[in-house]
Amino acid sequence: MTEIVTIRKSDEGYPHALHRYLGDRAPEQLFALGDIAILRQKTLALFCSVKCPGNIILKTYDLVRELRDAGISVISGFHSPMEKECFDLLLRGQQPVLWCPAFRVPAKRPRKKYTEALSDSRLLIVSCFGDTIQRASAETTRIRNDIVAALSDKIFVAYADPDGKIIGFCRRMIDMEKPLLTFDMPANAVLLSIGARPWNGIASLGGD
Repeated sequence: MTEIVTIRKSDEGYPHALHRYLGDRAPEQLFALGDIAILRQKTLALFCSVKCPGNIILKTYDLVRELRDAGISVISGFHSPMEKECFDLLLRGQQPVLWCPAFRVPAKRPRKKYTEALSDSRLLIVSCFGDTIQRASAETTRIRNDIVAALSDKIFVAYADPDGKIIGFCRRMIDMEKPLLTFDMPANAVLLSIGARPWNGIASLGGD
């Protein structure tokens, strides 16, 4: 299997988007496992709160299948239950997937479902956390979410609990002028009210 690659802040291959959007908060280095060329592709970030209404779950399944079949590259932490389900669906496709865990790159014994995608150069695992960070925490999750957002071209939030942390994250993304998309549904009224744009299918990814 491919070895873990370290990409330092001073390296030519370090993503410019991290400098642009995070400034001094850009990580000093990234650890990557897989095809690092995926970092240069346009990606859609995917987020969803831990608790998600049933009707949005069904729509999210349809959306992810649409992205997969259209060959759209997706980046996410794939941490919440809905995000994990989306990860499994995306790994069944042929399009690139970029996974940013909120802990070290799991290189020693990656799960079987990742190995085929890694060997086919369809999966890239990227983390800014070294070997000492073996589990996600509130702080590493916050840092990871900012990295995912910075690396993406647009952000899709299936659902953000109005009382949860994702809604605060979304407000920061609006302030950063990152294009933010969501389903036009009553459950997402708060997201839409702060500036998220309604998702209108793949066409939503066409322009800013």
